[in-house]
Amino acid sequence: MTTENNITKAFEITKERYAAVGVDVNAALENMKKISLSMHCWQADDVSGFENQGGDLTGGIQVTGNYPGRARTIDELRADVKKAASLIAGNHRLNLHEIYGDFQGKKVDRDEVEPVHFQSWMEWAKENGMKLDFNSTSFSHPKSGDLTLSNPDNSIRNFWIEHTKRCRAISEEMGKFQNDPCIMNLWIHDGSKEVPANRLKYRATLEKSLDEIFATEYKNMKDCIEAKLFGIGLESYTVGSYDFYLGYGAKKNKIVTLDTGHFHLTESVADKVSSLLLFTPEIMLHVSRPVRWDSDHVVILNDDVTDLAREIIRCNALDRVHIGLDYFDATINRIGAYVIGCRATQKAFLMAMLEPSSKLQEYEANGQYFERLALQEELKSLPWSAVWDMYCLQNDVPVGEAYIKDIEQYEKDVTSKRG
Repeated sequence: MTTENNITKAFEITKERYAAVGVDVNAALENMKKISLSMHCWQADDVSGFENQGGDLTGGIQVTGNYPGRARTIDELRADVKKAASLIAGNHRLNLHEIYGDFQGKKVDRDEVEPVHFQSWMEWAKENGMKLDFNSTSFSHPKSGDLTLSNPDNSIRNFWIEHTKRCRAISEEMGKFQNDPCIMNLWIHDGSKEVPANRLKYRATLEKSLDEIFATEYKNMKDCIEAKLFGIGLESYTVGSYDFYLGYGAKKNKIVTLDTGHFHLTESVADKVSSLLLFTPEIMLHVSRPVRWDSDHVVILNDDVTDLAREIIRCNALDRVHIGLDYFDATINRIGAYVIGCRATQKAFLMAMLEPSSKLQEYEANGQYFERLALQEELKSLPWSAVWDMYCLQNDVPVGEAYIKDIEQYEKDVTSKRG
């Protein structure tokens, strides 16, 4: 196991190495304090929620695996989130879907949900030093079908309009309670297995629904709208496509959510950041890892994530970008999945902060493209991991692989109770 003394020695050597290329390592560590991830509650229980226990997951999304130890109650889910957070450096947020309300065993339909159903969440989050974000939930409901806010049937459409309005009101109360804006994400699965006879019809209906939903202005919450490429069973047409929400967001001054799993695999999400920053107020990220489709694999430190983080830092946009995670893997220990994904995302941002941006921009401005590319390549082999180890040490979380045994012990403790 790496000792504190060895970590410090390696860090001091690394600090000098980075200083040689114009990077202040201590400044990078200070900037990491600005990174507050929004941890997604649905990783702990496979997107089950507490509304209809045992119901099927619908809406074109899918969880694979049946690893033992899934959280079955609010208390179990909260315990898992606390455990994961204790192994992740920094202070983070918790992102809730509406179906995770504290319904006290009562049947509360989605057009009846109120802030009181999330009061215990607000209090729990405050006690544990976390802030809350929120999501409306259009899937896994008798009225979900293939179309919700874009449904030509007004009775169904109005049901989902009312649901989403109530979710915004809940988000407003969360923001007031925590004295920090609650980010409310709107994602719907609406689409078609085959190409519809009139694409415009459903998108016009969705626009009308959104206008009605956003008619009430709030001060303590922020709206964001999330696109999708396709869903299982809804492959040929997605009403809320990226083009649709990009246009709506730019026109209506709304935050556009970039889910890294909601684009073609060869499409660069990082490349979208600079354009969105010019035309929309802020950006919400849902960091995920697609494998051939939007399969929501656990985030790892791959090129897609490092490119995304690097672009945000190069744009000096940390104050305009909210970083959430969105994946659900039930094939491995779920707390382990949380920790791997969160730490990988943090590593990507730390690496981005260790880039000598001013030197690279100087080379570029002078037309020194060989020098620019050469320095970018040499950066890849600089000992950034020594800075990461120090970051973990300073935040009193396990360094390196030490968290593995911690999670294994936690798993032994809970699986005997949960099965």
